[in-house]
Amino acid sequence: MATQEESIAAVIARFPDDVVGQGVHAGQHWVFVKRERVIEALQLLRDTLGYDMLMDLTAVDYLNQGAPERFCVVYQLYSLASNEYFRVKTWVPEGDPTVDTASDLWKSAPWGERETWDMFGITFKGNKDLRRILMPTDYPGHPLRKDYPLKGNGERFNFPKYSR
Repeated sequence: MATQEESIAAVIARFPDDVVGQGVHAGQHWVFVKRERVIEALQLLRDTLGYDMLMDLTAVDYLNQGAPERFCVVYQLYSLASNEYFRVKTWVPEGDPTVDTASDLWKSAPWGERETWDMFGITFKGNKDLRRILMPTDYPGHPLRKDYPLKGNGERFNFPKYSR
């Protein structure tokens, strides 16, 4: 089984033009991969490098934070054999919030993708069951977006604007 450092090196070697960042936080390594190649990178990590479990799939909204794109989809992987975690991240633009599904790689992926769609409005192409999982089916909007009002639709227009 590969170490986290070896895994980063392997992903960079396989996708040299598609890795746009890397790092480590709290002992957990991560790599940013362009969204067009993220599924291939995840498959490499699963099939070749031993990260056989998708522990979590979520997103972060970087609205007005100076990030390259508004959204970042985060895949938290785990290797049962080496007891190591590894994160794969991909930037997703606000104008086209879509990523290919990872459901062909992990049976748990559709659930995380449904939750991420429900909360952030990011679509996972190829997910056959992309529907609300936490919110009511008729719920308007996606409540974990930073521009979503704190107490529901319509309230944010009455709030004073935040300025630095």
